[in-house]
Amino acid sequence: MDGISAAFGEAARLVAAADPALVAIVALSLKVSVAAVAAAALIGLPLGAIVGITRFPGRHFVVVTLNALMGLPPVVVGLVVYLLLSRAGPLGPLGLLFTPAAMVAAQTVLVTPILAALSRQVLEDAWHEHGEQLRSLGAGTGDSVLTLLWDTRFALVTIVLAGFGRAAAEVGAVMIVGGNIDGVTRVMTTAIALETSKGDLPLALGLGIILVTLVLAINAAAQLIRTAALRRYG
Repeated sequence: MDGISAAFGEAARLVAAADPALVAIVALSLKVSVAAVAAAALIGLPLGAIVGITRFPGRHFVVVTLNALMGLPPVVVGLVVYLLLSRAGPLGPLGLLFTPAAMVAAQTVLVTPILAALSRQVLEDAWHEHGEQLRSLGAGTGDSVLTLLWDTRFALVTIVLAGFGRAAAEVGAVMIVGGNIDGVTRVMTTAIALETSKGDLPLALGLGIILVTLVLAINAAAQLIRTAALRRYG
């Protein structure tokens, strides 16, 4: 018990003192996750909008697929991205394996279906409510997508924040494609796994405290945005 208390005390000291090793790991984690979520949003939100407001053959299959891909196992995604980026893979000449770019790619693959599926439902509901009005104004598919993306922006921000939380907490895929290289591809989740296995509990606990705080802050921000939107627009 005394050992655990001492580990928590040392972890708190590392966080309070902004330990350089800890700061570097946190900074890389945020950089990778922000880049991945930005890329996923650029792909997933328009995709969700198009699937939500248009009707085409095979749409039901696309919707089911997007919903199913929300539960993609991270290790499987990591394996697929690894094979694509390995020397024998089609993207091997780019030399991206075991780099932050590879981790961004893996997280983007994981987060994109989440953003697409959740935004599809939000935008489909908005289309049912405003579609007739948009059609009467002569809005085409592109204009309708842009209009609904803007009208549902608060809900979409909440969805993007949820995607960021998913990306920041991911460990399996980034471990495989990043290699958990110290000072290069070591992020919070992979560092926690490594330091725990080594018995370095203070650093693992310090990173765990920051990660939990980050996830709580993201959820709080999402709730504040949702509350503000309800107050403003009812």
